[in-house]
This record gives sequence, C-alpha cells and structure tokens, in this order.
Amino acid sequence: MANVCVITGGGSGMGLEAAKLMKDKIVVVSGRTEAKLEKAVAELKALGITAYAKACDTSKRESVQALAEFAASLGEIKNVINSAGLSPAMAKPETILRVNALGTVYINREFSKRMKAGSVIVDVASNSAYVLPNFLINKKVYALADTDEAKFLQKLLKKSSLAKGDYQRSGLAYALSKNFVVWYAKKCAFEYGKQGIRVVSLSPGLIATDMGNLEAKDGGMLIPFSAEERMGKPEELGFALATVADERNGYLAGVDVLCDGGSTNGMKEFKKKK
Repeated sequence: MANVCVITGGGSGMGLEAAKLMKDKIVVVSGRTEAKLEKAVAELKALGITAYAKACDTSKRESVQALAEFAASLGEIKNVINSAGLSPAMAKPETILRVNALGTVYINREFSKRMKAGSVIVDVASNSAYVLPNFLINKKVYALADTDEAKFLQKLLKKSSLAKGDYQRSGLAYALSKNFVVWYAKKCAFEYGKQGIRVVSLSPGLIATDMGNLEAKDGGMLIPFSAEERMGKPEELGFALATVADERNGYLAGVDVLCDGGSTNGMKEFKKKK
C-alpha cells in the first residue's frame, strides 16, 4: 500500500515547500482555492511527485472528513501537516478562531481515526502563541473545544474583544488560536501516543509568504529581535516541517518546535534593549 502525505494549506508558501520534499509519498495538497491547488499539483508533478488536489475548508468538520476519506482511499496516511490558517489581516476574530483553532481539532480528530502506528500529525502554530499574557490563557476554556464548540468560541471571542480596534482584535484572536494549537497538539500527542501516532506543533515566526507580507507592518516588529534580523524563507520552513514530519523522528512528540529565527528568545532575554 502506498504511503500518503496530506498538507493543508499546501497550495503555496511553507506548505507547498514541504510537499516538494515528500518525494517518496503520494501527496495531497488541500486548501480553499482550487486554481492555486492545481498549480501546486502541476509544480509537484514536474518534480516527479505523485500529487492530488483536494479543496477543503478546515473550519467545517464535514469538509475535513471528506479530505481524510479521500486521502485514505489513496493509501496509508503517514504524514499530516496542518498548515492551513488565517492571519489577522485576512479575517475577523470568529473566522480566525474557526479556521485556526477548530480547524486543528477537526484535522486531528478526523485523521487520527484513519492513521496507524508510525504516523505523524504536525500542527502549525505561530510564535504569536508565546506573546500572550498569562491572564488570557485558560486551559479549561481550551478543553471546551472537544466538548462545547459554541462555548469555546464565545469565551475566546470575549477575550479577543479586550483589544481596541478591528485589527488588534483579530490579532488577539490569532494569538489565542495559535496558543490553543500548541496546547491541543500536546494534548493529542498523549492521547494518540497509545496508538503509536505522533503529534507535534511547529511555531514559525514571520515568513516571507503572501500571508507573512500582509502582516509585515505589525509582525515585522519582531524581526529586529531575531538572531539574523530577517524574515524566514518559505523553503526554510518547508524543510523544518518535512523534517519534523519525517517518520524517523519517532521520539519527537508532545512538544512545540519554535522555528522563528530566535525572535521569541531575543525579545524575552537576549535583545531586550532593541
């Protein structure tokens, strides 16, 4: 049976760059824009990779379920890289929370039902997860994502409303959603570990993608705190994702891999005066 790698948000950016490195797998790239997906598939096929496009809205469980079923029909699902997401400039708080937070719940739940021992799920978070003040982080609220989605959204939207201004509220919703992703990936790692399924999250910094460029004005404030004082490149993050998702990394589980050029540690300790 062929091995399958599924990459949400695989039509461009770091997701597509990761797909290019999965040459021994059947690759399924998913996203909301079919034209972008077809272009990505053509690019992957030109590299000799067997690839398929499958439209998916990760904010809808039934859409994620259809994606998982399609991938399982092609072979054994070995790698899931969940890089689909929305940034503050792209949507309002509720949409951001539905795609980034609940989308992660749907991906992890639906795919884990169809995965076997030796497989891996990588959930893409963000270094924004590390800038939230502690009083905004409530793990009891996070746990509601599995039991009461409406209440989960209500409570996080209330926290997001503490910010002043539309962009700021979306920014806070984004940071909350990514902090949740880090927590949820850890939760799933200990739950799915009994089945031999590895779960890890990876938190990029500001990356020179279409999404990253949209956020460069505000997100760019962290660039001076990074070790090399620059944005990350999509191919760098693609390699990081592919490495974390590699089955040979069997002991890497239940943690967040912070891949932000050092900006989080620079901001907190080493470059405080900048």
